[in-house]
Amino acid sequence: MSDKYETLKRMDHTHVWHPFTQMQEWMGEDPCIIAGGEGSYLIDVDGNRYLDGVSSLWCNLFGHRRPELDQALKAQTDRIAHSTFLGLSHVPGIELAARLAAMAPAGLTRVFYSDSGATAVEVALKLAVQYWQLLGQTQRTLFARLEESYHGDTVGAMSVGYSDLFHHFHRDLLFPALAVKPPHAYQREQGLSEAEAMERSVAEARDTVGREKDRLAAFIMEPVMQGAAGMWPQPAGYVKAIRDICKENGVLFIADEVATGFGHTGRMWACEHDGVSPDLMCVGKGITGGYLPLAATFATEEIFAAFLGEYGEFKSFFHGHTYTGNPLACAVALAGLDIFEREALMEKVPAKIASLEERLGNDVLTLPHVREIRRRGFMTGMELVKDKERGERYDPDVRIANQVVLEARRRGVIVRPLGDTLIMLPPLTISDAELATLVEVVRDSIRHVTERS
Repeated sequence: MSDKYETLKRMDHTHVWHPFTQMQEWMGEDPCIIAGGEGSYLIDVDGNRYLDGVSSLWCNLFGHRRPELDQALKAQTDRIAHSTFLGLSHVPGIELAARLAAMAPAGLTRVFYSDSGATAVEVALKLAVQYWQLLGQTQRTLFARLEESYHGDTVGAMSVGYSDLFHHFHRDLLFPALAVKPPHAYQREQGLSEAEAMERSVAEARDTVGREKDRLAAFIMEPVMQGAAGMWPQPAGYVKAIRDICKENGVLFIADEVATGFGHTGRMWACEHDGVSPDLMCVGKGITGGYLPLAATFATEEIFAAFLGEYGEFKSFFHGHTYTGNPLACAVALAGLDIFEREALMEKVPAKIASLEERLGNDVLTLPHVREIRRRGFMTGMELVKDKERGERYDPDVRIANQVVLEARRRGVIVRPLGDTLIMLPPLTISDAELATLVEVVRDSIRHVTERS
């Protein structure tokens, strides 16, 4: 290790508090310290290269140091870096909102900016509650959600995406939300087929929403794939079934597309797989191609209209952030949308997804300690078990997935653990050769670690 690395490591261990990290363990390890990036690769301070198999936590769509995005950022700095969106507007913020509305699911015409996925969810929750308040239905403050969902780590987002592992210390801060068991939970817990599990889950949702429809403001869900819970896919038609139940009962439907949006599931929006248009939709992560913090909440014109009135009626949505609609972020996001269009990116993605599916099936699923691979598009979870036939799990203290992550890093690939599940979500622009390398290294790392554990 270089002197520079040792100095940075010491500073990190002395001053930095990392997210989702047991710092006692972290301070006993040699961290990977990134200094640069190029295409699908990250580069550490000593010049080692790592294939970014999680697209920098699911947001780097087009690779690192993309010239078009670099140029958009530099060009915007020549104009202005930031101007408030409170009481003023600016060019890139206006242009981006128009572009996003044009490509959103039908009916989503209004765009409210924020700065992270969790804040986009908070905006959606507050909009939903205030919408019903403005319509005089003041009792409608309750939300329904899927079990094992994840919507972020702010208080409202935790309330509708409660995870006991992540959030139990803050349980008393949270508001109650009705939980519906998703199909995969019925499959795992009761051994039902996918069709039976979907039928059971839809029936539970119909009963729950119907029973509480007069108190429910909205049903929120991650469409098609529950990501941070461990990559749990939903059967075809499930999103539409939940949307239909909401329509039948006059309840708003919120699609959290922070993780699933911008092509990750093979369509621009995961809702498109079921032909669904939500009332509110949250996006983030890939919106700037992984360059800058930006998020947005889409709303229908019907919801927007409820907030219109004279100032003295106090119908305004009193919510905002200092960096709402930051011009630098909006300019980069516009350049990213240009890449989607110019390169017809979403037309190329299906072939890459098919290649990924084939390689995973042939090279990884066949390994004796890989119980299953859960995937929608590029969103991939590989569950590791001690005994595949009996479904016996590893002792949590073994941290089997984390061991594989460290081994893959030694071999030049970055992936992430979620419990005993390995998470992979490469950039949309990853080459076929890079995709092959990613799968090969993951395969070899799993094999290496599990053979000695």
